[in-house]
Amino acid sequence: MIDLQALRSLTLAAPRADMPESLSAASGIAVAGEFLYVIADDEFHLGVFALAGQRDGDWVRLFPGDLPDDAALRKARKPDLEALVRLPPFAGYPAGALLALASGSKPNRHTGALLGLDATGALHGEPCTVALSALYAPLLLRFPALNIEGAVVRGHELVLLQRASGGHPENALIGFPLADVLQGLGAVDGPQLPALPARISIVELGSIDGVPLGFTDASVLSDGRLVFSAVAEHVDDTYHDGPCIGAAIGIVGLDDQIDRLERLRPVRKIEGIDARQDGARIRLLLATDADDRSAPSTLFGTSLAL
Repeated sequence: MIDLQALRSLTLAAPRADMPESLSAASGIAVAGEFLYVIADDEFHLGVFALAGQRDGDWVRLFPGDLPDDAALRKARKPDLEALVRLPPFAGYPAGALLALASGSKPNRHTGALLGLDATGALHGEPCTVALSALYAPLLLRFPALNIEGAVVRGHELVLLQRASGGHPENALIGFPLADVLQGLGAVDGPQLPALPARISIVELGSIDGVPLGFTDASVLSDGRLVFSAVAEHVDDTYHDGPCIGAAIGIVGLDDQIDRLERLRPVRKIEGIDARQDGARIRLLLATDADDRSAPSTLFGTSLAL
């Protein structure tokens, strides 16, 4: 059992009176330099925080328009951004970029965003919309309940994490050639992504009280192992939310099999993870999805012995 330590609430300095003062549905995180970037699955914006300290973060718009305040309407129309991955340098992005990916669980959840970085890890330039339909079309044939929840750069691949649900209890690692991904994103006529994965590995995570654990995010260590977060959410589909029965972090080896799995306490719906090796320990940052727009997401810290 791994104990979580609350570090801060993800509160924001709202740029307009109609913007929330906290990020409440954290669904993916990425660290670059001294910055912590957080996507929320029910916003058109990215949260930008200082990695250290308690200062309120800032909103950065990713898509035009506004979402309704009504919870049901908002859920139906939200972009459902679930994965945020830092990419290495490529054409047009000499210091790399952040790629935000939607879940793909509904037709209106097939749009992502590409954001350039500078040498310090700060955002550089305007966000660029990325169409994901071509990327997701073949995956939907294999996973009718497609639900992409995380993404990492692992060696020569971009790996997407498919999350299990009660009705479709398969977790998977889906690898795309990184060179093809970067070439497509750097295309002169606009970003595009390859249509066929190089490989798909099914990963068995088990269950908690009969509820399957499903991937929610991952981070890669320098040796290529994945440190992932997973939750057991009592729900049968990829659309509705349900009670979080338990949460865990684990390590996937180079053979795509589970090397280690540890339960977390207290139980929180962990949806974002950053892992850094520090000697004989792995230092972790974990962000929660509160499933309540009035409640700020929380950033937790913990560590795992190697």
